[in-house]
Amino acid sequence: MLIIMKKHAPEEALDQIKEYLITRDFDIHQSTGANRTIIGVIGDTDTLDDHEIESMPGISQVVRIRRDD
Repeated sequence: MLIIMKKHAPEEALDQIKEYLITRDFDIHQSTGANRTIIGVIGDTDTLDDHEIESMPGISQVVRIRRDD
């Protein structure tokens, strides 16, 4: 799963989503560019609700990565 932050999202919003994921035992990989930050979520993300995450402050979009088994 990828979580794309809004352009110029405040640092507090970034900290909030990272804490949300870490407390649920997910590993994260943060990629910060000139305009946006993307968080890669590592783990079984089937338990996460896309709509709940998208409603959090500073979140622009949630993208699920499809698994090919």
